[in-house]
Amino acid sequence: MAPYLQILFGALTLVSFYTVFKSMVFNFHMFQLNGYRASTHFSWMKKNARHYYMEGIVFALSFSGILKKEPLMAFFASALLVAVCGLAFSNREKSAKKPLVYTPRVKRMIVTSLVIFCALYGAAIFCLTTNGKNLSFLVLGLINALAPVVILISNLINKPMEKGINARYTLQAKRMLNACPDLQTIGITGSYGKTGVKFYLYTILRAWIDTLVTPESYNTPMGIVKTVRGSLKSIHKIFLCEMGAKWVGDIKELCDIVRPKHGIITALGDQHLESFGSVQNIIKTKYELADALPENGRLYVNWDNERIRQNPPKRKFIKYGTLEDCDYRAFDIKAGASGTSFKVSSPDGSVTQFETKLLGIHNVVNITGAVAAANGFGMPLDEMRLYVRRIEAVPHRMQLIDKGQYTIIDDAFNSNPAGCEAALNTLKSMDGMRILVTPGMVELGEKEYELNKTFGKQAAGACDKIVLIGAKQTEAIRDGVLEAGFNKNDLWTEEDFSAAMQKIYAYPSEKKKVILLENDLPDNY
Repeated sequence: MAPYLQILFGALTLVSFYTVFKSMVFNFHMFQLNGYRASTHFSWMKKNARHYYMEGIVFALSFSGILKKEPLMAFFASALLVAVCGLAFSNREKSAKKPLVYTPRVKRMIVTSLVIFCALYGAAIFCLTTNGKNLSFLVLGLINALAPVVILISNLINKPMEKGINARYTLQAKRMLNACPDLQTIGITGSYGKTGVKFYLYTILRAWIDTLVTPESYNTPMGIVKTVRGSLKSIHKIFLCEMGAKWVGDIKELCDIVRPKHGIITALGDQHLESFGSVQNIIKTKYELADALPENGRLYVNWDNERIRQNPPKRKFIKYGTLEDCDYRAFDIKAGASGTSFKVSSPDGSVTQFETKLLGIHNVVNITGAVAAANGFGMPLDEMRLYVRRIEAVPHRMQLIDKGQYTIIDDAFNSNPAGCEAALNTLKSMDGMRILVTPGMVELGEKEYELNKTFGKQAAGACDKIVLIGAKQTEAIRDGVLEAGFNKNDLWTEEDFSAAMQKIYAYPSEKKKVILLENDLPDNY
């Protein structure tokens, strides 16, 4: 090999180390956000092909290594080096909202990936020391171009080991739960509202009886197993277990682990339509909780949710909400600057007055669900009044933040049509310049455009100003807003959240600004 090609090979190898490192960090992060599911990640890669255009260029130029004429090969090998440098320093990394978490699983995948990369680099060096010297450029180029695929290969290799580890941890958790015969587990699921109901119920119960709760949004098999293994004590009498799902069978899998005695279903909606495939699959999956309960178990359902009323569970259930025929009914709801007051009637005919710092009828309904479940465990409604007053907003779920000259309603975690509508209704009821900031809703499958357009029409009737984040993602919302006759001069589009907030803060107004932050897309969008 000519000296020039040797220098080129050395430079390409050094740059390649950095390129592969960046690729590993980026792709492990996206794979983690996609739930470690290869099918989901492949779909994400297909939708986000723009992230990989440089890999495509590097892949094409890699075949310079099979060219026989040295001058031509040197030219394309030089182009390959430039392309790999471009891949190495391409500015696709942003400040992550949820950074890569180096869990034991990720660390094991990193080790496996490094073994694969070392073998590939070894193959490149082997080619360099044999008659196939030119092929070393082909191998080096393919290492950089196919690094995202190596991540998936490492996951495939580790899959049997991961299943074994998860099975061992799950068995330990089951044994711990079985060792607490007096523990009553209540599963809490729904398309939305489950985290709020869980924490509201925990706030009410924890001072009255020893209660364990899954923290934050720990609602996956390993999240629940981790909670049980790390936090369950013999003193606990109640376990509040949030159950999340994106696929048919997910709730059944969780029920097989914790074997809930009681359940709460907060809503049936269009969230995660992309992965579920149909509304019927959503209903079927959420009702896996109802199917898992023993005959003497209590099932509470949000009767205000139209889809639950249209598709009631096949077993006996207890209704909560604001409608006349609810077993636990919230009524006489009055909202003020300091929160909301309401009354709850119970099955025994008694009526109890409650007050909360939270805003919005949907929060009143969620609190009523928590009150109903707590009453089922034997806690009198009168004793709950103090604890209902202590309920705090779950972070990023209609969290009210007063900043003096402006008030922020942080609903960034929300991403479903019903929740968005409820948030807009709350915004509409408030005094001041009402401003919506949103990137729209995702994971709604074929209905995504239609539902976002409807959201836009609803926003037009509730807001004075609307700021959309990302022109492409919010096209449907923009169409709905303008179709509803909203003044286009009051509709702005910014590429990121920071630019949107800077514009809002700088906008002159004699009125107090009330800013609704509706949804915040994860890093893989």
